[in-house]
Amino acid sequence: MSTTETVGPVLDRIQQRSLLVGAVALGLCVVWGFLNPDQFFRSYFLACIFWMEVALGSIALLMLQHLTGGQWGLMIRRILEAATRTIPLMAVLMIPVLFRLKQFYIWADPKLVSLDPLLQHKSAYLNPPFFVARVVFYFVAWFTLVYFLNQWSWEQDATHEPRIKRRFEALSGPGLILYGFTITFASIDWVMSLEPHWFSTIYGLIFMVGQVLLTLCFVIALLMLLAQHKPLSDVVRPSHFHDLGKLLLTFVILWAYVSFSQFLIMWSGNLTEEIPWYLRRMTGGWQYLALFVVVFHFALPFLLLLSRGRKRDMIRLARVAVALIVVRWAAIYWMVAPGFAKRVSATGAGSTFAPSFMDVLAPVGIGGLWVAVFMWQLKGRPLLPIGDPNLAAMMAQPAEHGH
Repeated sequence: MSTTETVGPVLDRIQQRSLLVGAVALGLCVVWGFLNPDQFFRSYFLACIFWMEVALGSIALLMLQHLTGGQWGLMIRRILEAATRTIPLMAVLMIPVLFRLKQFYIWADPKLVSLDPLLQHKSAYLNPPFFVARVVFYFVAWFTLVYFLNQWSWEQDATHEPRIKRRFEALSGPGLILYGFTITFASIDWVMSLEPHWFSTIYGLIFMVGQVLLTLCFVIALLMLLAQHKPLSDVVRPSHFHDLGKLLLTFVILWAYVSFSQFLIMWSGNLTEEIPWYLRRMTGGWQYLALFVVVFHFALPFLLLLSRGRKRDMIRLARVAVALIVVRWAAIYWMVAPGFAKRVSATGAGSTFAPSFMDVLAPVGIGGLWVAVFMWQLKGRPLLPIGDPNLAAMMAQPAEHGH
């Protein structure tokens, strides 16, 4: 139960294939990047934002589980911990972006700032040195949380000390506050400031909910795979997938709620500094992507996840989760990509929806590298938290029968 020996070959194959696919996809991106470097870095930036969501969402979900408990958390804790340990990789991958700030952000270009009174007003906050300093602060804060969450978990496995559980609880409360604070400002810095004349007070919350939603999809899909092999095949039950399915439904609804709240408030306000953000995303073909996101990010998953049988069936639930991973990428693309337009007309109309093949290759490439590192981290520790006092109590419960 405490080793990864039986599932090790499966993890090895995933790691090797992910690394190969990622290397090929990134290689193709780099080759075409010489012909169109602007598009390469835009696609690269979007891919980093997407995979960063899984790593950061894992921190939030891990702390949430430590605070609330629940058997579902015991099944996915090692997956979440391994995902959090990819934060250093994401920090390295973000470095090229810091050298291309002028390409992404108009506030990073002194000539443009000198012509825009609003940018001059915001220059005390939106300037390259302070931006880089904040990026460093975010990653230091996240890495600090990751370090203690993983170090204490290793110590718990080694010592079986029940008091360590209190450490997790003491850290996770303030840690979630720190997470919310840093994610809010990081989303403002990295994404919202692409269009610095626009602002939203709910923007950070939309990203926080989306990160946890994407993380849940990832862990459900992976748990389905691992549950077919020992040691998880001995302990994973339909009730665990049922709990995860209910959580997934909750965050699907919550994402729709906060996203629609932002839309409703801005559309009803009809202010010239707010409406253009939506106009750029509802014209030029972007409206079809928006409709796709509404249907497949909320409406269809909502209907599918109402079924108790589907939530208890790990294969059917995993299919919904995998589909949502793809749709989550489309949602991020819809939110971020229109902001790359260098010039926007006075009416608010933006660029035409014309995705590049690098918009597909880049997330596949970054994802291949990320999954390879994740698998390396996952193989390094037992797949179950053997030192957690709740694990023994769960194992003592009678096995479930049927769905």
